[in-house]
Amino acid sequence: MGIVNVTPDSFSDGGKSELSEFAIQNAIQALTDGADIIDIGGESTRPGATPVEMHEEWRRIEPVILGLLRNDPNAVVSVDTYKPEIARRAIAAGALIVNDITGLDPAGEMLHAVAGSDVGIVLMHMQGTPATMQKQPVYEDVVAEIIAFFEARIESSVKAGIRRERIAIDPGIGFGKSLEHNLTILRNLPKLAKLGCVVLIGTSRKRMIGEITGRPVIERMAGSVASALHAAAHGAEVVRVHDVAATIDAIRVWSVLETKSDHVEHNHR
Repeated sequence: MGIVNVTPDSFSDGGKSELSEFAIQNAIQALTDGADIIDIGGESTRPGATPVEMHEEWRRIEPVILGLLRNDPNAVVSVDTYKPEIARRAIAAGALIVNDITGLDPAGEMLHAVAGSDVGIVLMHMQGTPATMQKQPVYEDVVAEIIAFFEARIESSVKAGIRRERIAIDPGIGFGKSLEHNLTILRNLPKLAKLGCVVLIGTSRKRMIGEITGRPVIERMAGSVASALHAAAHGAEVVRVHDVAATIDAIRVWSVLETKSDHVEHNHR
């Protein structure tokens, strides 16, 4: 899953993707590099981020969704939003996945906004809100609590008419978690995989990579690739990344080394 942020305050790209054409080209390049899914977001959810009005979020992402699908009608577009109306509009525009950081809260409208469609759903776990989530997050057992959260949200989603095979789960690395919480989650991915849904992991360029390596955001590619490789090796079926080509190369080489066959399929970009 290649990330395309259409935000002026994105933590990772410094707002470079604010211009629609630049964002479209980023998305096209990610597909060229081998991404299977393009995740388009119009509101930053970095720690401390402030909310964006619905109309502004749609103004940012609509031309990118439409422009990408004009260029490649077969592109699989995911929309990164927690707003029901944005989800409805994105689905109507051709998005095939809704990536919801609030995990389809059954008390809200999002569950009903997507239940009547056939789109894929990403349920993410987050403690608190983007504005507050990194203010001393506390868990008694982070893995057990996340699993309980997903069990409840999967059940409510299925009851609303969303088939289980449409659901992916994302433990929300960095969303209301300390470094130790994040590491514990990543070391226990097989437990999440046992829930029977696709596991999605997003560690790309996040604070945990900086805390481990000591590097600023723009120098976190190697650490991000290493974490994505670990996730793929331990049960993640989707990795959400900024550096698509490097991540795919790493996973491709690892996959060949892990197989017993000496046959290698050559890939040329």
